[in-house]
Amino acid sequence: MTIEDRAVDPSRPHAAKHVRQYLESDGEAVDHPAAGHLILLYTTGRATGEIRRTPLRFFEVDGDLIVAASYGGSPRHPDWYLNLVEDPRVWVRRNAELYDADAIPIAEAERDLLWTTVVVGTAPQFADYQEKTVRTIPLVRLAARP
Repeated sequence: MTIEDRAVDPSRPHAAKHVRQYLESDGEAVDHPAAGHLILLYTTGRATGEIRRTPLRFFEVDGDLIVAASYGGSPRHPDWYLNLVEDPRVWVRRNAELYDADAIPIAEAERDLLWTTVVVGTAPQFADYQEKTVRTIPLVRLAARP
């Protein structure tokens, strides 16, 4: 059984719709404001052990993908982030390609620079997400495994 076969989609209806659209079109036709800059991230559920599939906006830096655990400015971290902290082996689907990756939380100094120059510089709404919460929104590098 493949990762795709084992994956559980998000419970939120709009996120599940984005996953379906992504899979049907290899990421080419997703009704989402960040269409063209979306991946599907597969993490292992820390409580269930199930493979969880989440659509995320990505930023490309030096050949790696960066994702922000913004959760729309929620006061708590998203489950996918908590899952990868527990188990950093993840899978990334970018368009039709699915590959193994390591999820590496980005340290504070580099995070602050990337947040300003790449994340907010490219997608200004992320500044609004940070303003809505007291937690520092983490950034994670998704480095493809050789």
